[in-house]
Amino acid sequence: MDAVNDLVLAAAVRDFRAARRKAAMQDILARLTGKSDDLLAYAEVARMVKAEEAVNRGLQDIPLDAIVGSVGRYGDFTRTFLPRADVDETRWARLKLKALYEGGFPPIEVYKVGDVYFVLDGNHRVSVAREMGATHIQAYVTEVPTRVPLEPGVQPDDLIIKARYAEFLERTGLDRSRPKADFTMTAPGQYRALEEEIEIHRRRLEQGGRGAVSLAEAAADWYDRVYRPVVEMIRRHELLEDFPERTEADLYVWISQHRAELAEELGWPVDASAAAADLFTRHGRTPRRRRRLWEAITPEDLREGPEPGWWREERRFRSSNQLFSGLLVAVNGRPDGWVALDQALVIARQEGAAVHGLHVVRRPEQQDDPYIADLRAEFAARCTAAGLQGTLHVEAGPVARTLCQRARWTDLIVLKLSHPPGEGPLEKLSSGLRVLIQRCSRPLLAVPGEPSALRRPLLAYDGSPKAREALYVAAYLAHRWQAELTVLTVVDGERVEAEALAEAQGYLQERSVAAQGVLESGPPAEAILRTAADRRCDLVIMGGYGFSPLWQVVLGSTVDEVARATRLPLLICR
Repeated sequence: MDAVNDLVLAAAVRDFRAARRKAAMQDILARLTGKSDDLLAYAEVARMVKAEEAVNRGLQDIPLDAIVGSVGRYGDFTRTFLPRADVDETRWARLKLKALYEGGFPPIEVYKVGDVYFVLDGNHRVSVAREMGATHIQAYVTEVPTRVPLEPGVQPDDLIIKARYAEFLERTGLDRSRPKADFTMTAPGQYRALEEEIEIHRRRLEQGGRGAVSLAEAAADWYDRVYRPVVEMIRRHELLEDFPERTEADLYVWISQHRAELAEELGWPVDASAAAADLFTRHGRTPRRRRRLWEAITPEDLREGPEPGWWREERRFRSSNQLFSGLLVAVNGRPDGWVALDQALVIARQEGAAVHGLHVVRRPEQQDDPYIADLRAEFAARCTAAGLQGTLHVEAGPVARTLCQRARWTDLIVLKLSHPPGEGPLEKLSSGLRVLIQRCSRPLLAVPGEPSALRRPLLAYDGSPKAREALYVAAYLAHRWQAELTVLTVVDGERVEAEALAEAQGYLQERSVAAQGVLESGPPAEAILRTAADRRCDLVIMGGYGFSPLWQVVLGSTVDEVARATRLPLLICR
């Protein structure tokens, strides 16, 4: 019998040595990958995550994969409890014999922190159980509550983030005031950004007349009014799909920081939805490489600009149905140019929109010319007279390109229609308005004369993608502004069919928008201007260029023809 026992023990010792070799290979692999295979030290983890008073949970079956650390022997085993020290060879082997032939061994004792466990007593029993292929083990569990969650895959480096998370919750009390909120992040320094936001929010509340506000009160209010709406936007548009290794809190901080950078760069507040749209346009996974390559080798004046509907695509980040929340007014510095601002103020009063003026100079040193102060004063005075606030910004660069860049952060660009594209190819290429129509990502309102009330719009509709964008805007004005809308389709026998009018009317009827339909034939520009006059319209709405830039320059465009002849504001959509 002793001989048999010796043979069985020898087999168990060989199993131990095989486990030791696996442990050595696991340590080498960990050094090569940079991913730790060490058990976590309970005392360090408890300190970092702000462990609280323990609660006895009794005897339970616990998953072996969820045991990530030890109270005292965290250096003797790998993360998967492979033995590292030869001195325990006999003890390990005898425990295996007990498991095989004596009905198992006593339960171990563990601390539970979050969803993970730390061995207080029974490290060798865990090692043997894992080597034998077990998935669970009996344990006396003492649960240690903590402010932050811990998962089985937690690494030592993760504990730094967990520690900062625990400190953030301890300072703000958000785990108690908003217990369902999850502020898990992948970088520890980002919690400082959240704390700074909350402190700024606290000061604003106090300045708003609420008296002394505690940090915990400010944090709860910040969560409800600032943080949660952005997170809901992230969820609504499934933005984490583009950034699978990040969290909602990560994206919130990213959007918030980008928003602050844009506001500093532009000189005016930027909505969180606009900042999010810009970030995910730049860094999201949606491929646009082929288009970017084509644009890189195409002269700027012949580039096609954003795709039709891109403005609406970016608007999906908003929760508001308001179409024009920010207006960009081109201020040319001439006396007749103020009509653009006067027209913008009509829209701003109706929409409750912010008004941003932009005056573009050729060289940076001109930004300090004496006349700039007069322009700012006149701009502010006209806004004040209309009961609104607005700021004039001055920037150096090419006029059309600068307006296009700034327009990205607003919803509508308004300008004086002074120099429409000419009839010849060279005149078209030299037209700043043509560049704006081609390249601007926002609707463009060109005002040739006196400002209009914009209550009787005429939509020129031919069924093209850009005309559909114009239909979208026209439907909004008819519904929101109670405008008397007329829809005109000009049949030319080749490109535009009569069915286009029925398509537009069907779209409007689905949205309970009333409109008068008109079907004409002949030269489109003439029909548009004639119908506008006959119907006493005060605004023309149409899509932008339908041809590619090169063909548009060679063949001409109905948009250019209307722009050269109209005395009504012209709203061009893309």
